Amino acid sequence: MKKFEYLEHTADAKFKSYGVRLDEAFSNAALAVFNIMVNTEKVEPKIKKEIKITGKNKETLLFDFIDELLFFLDSENFILHKVEKLTITEKDGIYNLKATALGDEIDKKYNVAGIVKAITYNEMAITEKDGKWEITVVVDR
Repeated sequence: MKKFEYLEHTADAKFKSYGVRLDEAFSNAALAVFNIMVNTEKVEPKIKKEIKITGKNKETLLFDFIDELLFFLDSENFILHKVEKLTITEKDGIYNLKATALGDEIDKKYNVAGIVKAITYNEMAITEKDGKWEITVVVDR
């Protein structure tokens, strides 16, 4: 199964990420966001970021997760290599996400092609179909 694919969009960047589990689809969405800017496979996993997010639904959880990663980009020049140990739990209608993000600081050795400014709720969808998860996201470049 492919991790993500980019879709046509007039102004911003749009993609779909996939996963057998919801946590896998979230991890692949994060990779898709950073892969717009840099080849994530070439980013060295030198820095570890622990993330804990709480949301009232899956869409809010995804938005806040990507927003937190973009905050690290803006404040610390952090670029993502991969997400590991991502877990999503739900209790009493509240979703919790815990993840470890591995990456590096932006450096001349990485060919960074533009910066993603923000995630949007525009066209966002999180669906389960035939036992697989699919996430659609638009980000502002």
